Amino acid sequence: MSFYWIKTHSLIKKLFSHYIWDLPNTENKVYLTFDDGPTPEITEWVMEQLDLYNAKATFFCIGKNIEAHRSIFEKLIQKKHAIGNHTFNHLNGWQTSSDDYSANVSLCANSIKNHTIGTSNSASKLFRPPYGKIKSIQAKKLKNKGYKIIMWDVLSADFDQTITKERCLKNVTSNIKPGSIIVFHDSVKAFKNLEYTLPKVLDYLDKNNFRCEVI
Repeated sequence: MSFYWIKTHSLIKKLFSHYIWDLPNTENKVYLTFDDGPTPEITEWVMEQLDLYNAKATFFCIGKNIEAHRSIFEKLIQKKHAIGNHTFNHLNGWQTSSDDYSANVSLCANSIKNHTIGTSNSASKLFRPPYGKIKSIQAKKLKNKGYKIIMWDVLSADFDQTITKERCLKNVTSNIKPGSIIVFHDSVKAFKNLEYTLPKVLDYLDKNNFRCEVI
């Protein structure tokens, strides 16, 4: 069974303060993020839900999925969502050499650039390591290239098929605060939980006067 934190502990944030875990503010802004897309039908459904609340989000895309589903990716750009790099092949940094990891990030960066020319996303320097796993040397190389490593404050755990959809919802609504960076996944694996949770989270945020912004 995998282990993960729903709410990132303040000690972790202090130990790894060179990563971005949240973006504190006094304007009730929160930051919804979606990993692993674009995915046919699912990413499009996510955009539809966001549109209902005029909400914006940041999508950490896998390069090979960008290449496979270009029209969906381009729709994300048209909708004014932000794009982040999630490697080309969804690599686990702990199991990958630093050179291979850096090269894979660059491949994804090229995919993003090729489909966002002339937009604010063309030079995106937002990066999230798949699984949240990255070696310090890998992080240093990326930061030297200007990347901001975006982690999270709240994990929905929508990917966990052993939890109920009600638990997934509570993971978010019980832990969110102004400045929170919340992780969802626009993937087939996560969709059962996501389909239930996302509309209710958006409704909760709207009723509590939160604003969903891009990172």
